[in-house]
Amino acid sequence: MIFEDITEFAAALPRMGSILGLDLGTKTIGVAGSDMLRSVASPILTIKRTKFTADAEALFRIVAERETCAIILGLPMNMDGSEGPRAQSTRAFARNIARMQDLPIGFWDERLSTVAAERAMLEADLSRAKRAERIDNVAASFILQGALDRLANLTRST
Repeated sequence: MIFEDITEFAAALPRMGSILGLDLGTKTIGVAGSDMLRSVASPILTIKRTKFTADAEALFRIVAERETCAIILGLPMNMDGSEGPRAQSTRAFARNIARMQDLPIGFWDERLSTVAAERAMLEADLSRAKRAERIDNVAASFILQGALDRLANLTRST
């Protein structure tokens, strides 16, 4: 099931379980995961994209290994809030994943997540090569952490 609204997404989640955060690029998919209590997002790995079927199989292996109960996809919005071709591609990816596996799928505005990830890695004094290697899954962790923080606030307010 695909949820546009984070509140509806939250209502579809079990009490506990890991959530995966994805940063979809044209060449890679950055993957981050939460702990079972959904308080902390951590970078996991970067999947080099080939064909959708192979990408989905790699993703579903992670889903199984981490006992994942849901997926958050970074939605690449334009700075003016409109959606461009990359956002439409992300929505298509979500529809294709939803046909293959029955997991709640939500979207999180990913504007500036890569910038924040790059800044954090610069502050950690990582070399250019290390930053290039890790940027996608670190950006995925920024996306996922934003969603986790919002989910925690929703839980507290109900």
